[in-house]
Amino acid sequence: MTQYDAPGIAAVRLAREAVAAARKDRPELFVDVLDHVPDAIADLRYCIADNFVGAPIDGYEAPLCLLVRPAAEALARAAAEARAEGLRLRLYDCYRPARAVAHFARWASDLADLSTREAYYPGMSKPQLFAEGYIAARSGHSRGATLDLTLVDAARGRDLDMGTPFDLFGPRSWPGSTEVSEEQQANRRRLSALMQGHGFVPFEMEWWHFTLAGEPFPDSYFDFPLRA
Repeated sequence: MTQYDAPGIAAVRLAREAVAAARKDRPELFVDVLDHVPDAIADLRYCIADNFVGAPIDGYEAPLCLLVRPAAEALARAAAEARAEGLRLRLYDCYRPARAVAHFARWASDLADLSTREAYYPGMSKPQLFAEGYIAARSGHSRGATLDLTLVDAARGRDLDMGTPFDLFGPRSWPGSTEVSEEQQANRRRLSALMQGHGFVPFEMEWWHFTLAGEPFPDSYFDFPLRA
């Protein structure tokens, strides 16, 4: 029997309310990032089962990376700088429909499903994911100016070692964590410096997460699905 914790029930309710309140239109300001950064590697995890939920996520009907135009243009400038240093960008997630965030909340409230715990949240419980802010009712991704990414050595075709994989929940994934090696800390600083140099703000709990400063829709959340 599926069990739900009290914080989980509240988060699921709030997530449903957020979906109901989200804008359903797709403004013309949303663009395909690969049109601006054609050599980026689109490794979009939420339209397949290779993610912390273990299943394709609601709203991800096609492997698209959309952002508002100012964010895509800023990312293109960051990619040009990275390219000059022999690096490419690997994109994990960009715009995220509000219904996907609600899917995350439902998953996190299901205490019986621990199939991905070892890979994505070892040593943590699902209630902790709510309490510590890894899962929430709303996400900045749904505003279209937040993305998740890493750096790739273009010559070797290998990601720079950041010390943890994408979407590993816990303190080791914090950008300033000293639980990873000095080289891994340096790689995180390199990614952060690149993104901050082009107008993005880092998130203190995830080394891969950045939001454009001065984003055009700071108070709007969207729920149009990702479709080809």
